[in-house]
Amino acid sequence: MTFDQNAFLIIFTASLIAISCGLLGVFMMLRKMAMTGDAISHAVLPGIVIGFLVSGTQRGLEVIIGAGILGILATLMIDWLRKKARVQLDASIGITFTLLFAIGIILISAFAYRVDLDQECVLYGEIAYLPIDLWITDAGNNLGPRIMWLAILNLTLVLAFITLFYKELKLTSFDEKFGVVIGIPASAINLGLMSMVSYTTVSSFEAVGAILVVALLVVPPATAFLWTRQLRHLIKLTLIIGVMVSLLGYYLAYLLDSSIAGMMVTVAGIIFFASVGFTRYRSKINFGTQNEAKAFSS
Repeated sequence: MTFDQNAFLIIFTASLIAISCGLLGVFMMLRKMAMTGDAISHAVLPGIVIGFLVSGTQRGLEVIIGAGILGILATLMIDWLRKKARVQLDASIGITFTLLFAIGIILISAFAYRVDLDQECVLYGEIAYLPIDLWITDAGNNLGPRIMWLAILNLTLVLAFITLFYKELKLTSFDEKFGVVIGIPASAINLGLMSMVSYTTVSSFEAVGAILVVALLVVPPATAFLWTRQLRHLIKLTLIIGVMVSLLGYYLAYLLDSSIAGMMVTVAGIIFFASVGFTRYRSKINFGTQNEAKAFSS
């Protein structure tokens, strides 16, 4: 097997998406809102349908705008149910995403039943088609895979957001009440974070599908959290794991002739459970060593 251009484009784009999701996923996990990404990935469906009805295409800017608005709406609904209606967070997420997702299904069946929204497209995606989905300008110039440029734009926006608001994100993630006391607009920061999650979900949806997007938002940060509690190290390790998932997932899918996105999720799960086993084993060794040291000193 040779490392050809198509393989590079797929791994490179998947790594960009993994980095974008991982950066956002770290702060989502610290806020105990990791599965909000799953809710948003379902809740944006009405926005996708409305954008399609307006533009007549699934690739129009209207689709991204519509999905982004619905992602923000989902965030506001979850926050309102949690704070005002005093509904538990997990219940708020479940109520919100099932309601909005059901509305999207109704809109498809009533107005956009010709939209290609089958299981393969929604749940798994097909990043293998990335090298042939090219961005051709009006002048006839071939700029390369369209999804790759979307991933680059998405990562640029995510990096800009986290760089500009790193201190605010850090403080409100660890202690939201303290952040409010010292004057940080915690609600605005949370809304901005959810907006970036919405955009990342939508921009990655077509390439890799909802399952992989949610997995990249949750699993690499959770795995990294098993190894470190320092935020900067947590972010770095999350990015490394995301790139490993993209690389190993592609080549295992190639060898086994299976779904690339599905294999990437599988690799992420294997790395997580291996980390759980190793960290538990290390903790037992350290605990035993400490007991021996105490017994010796006494």
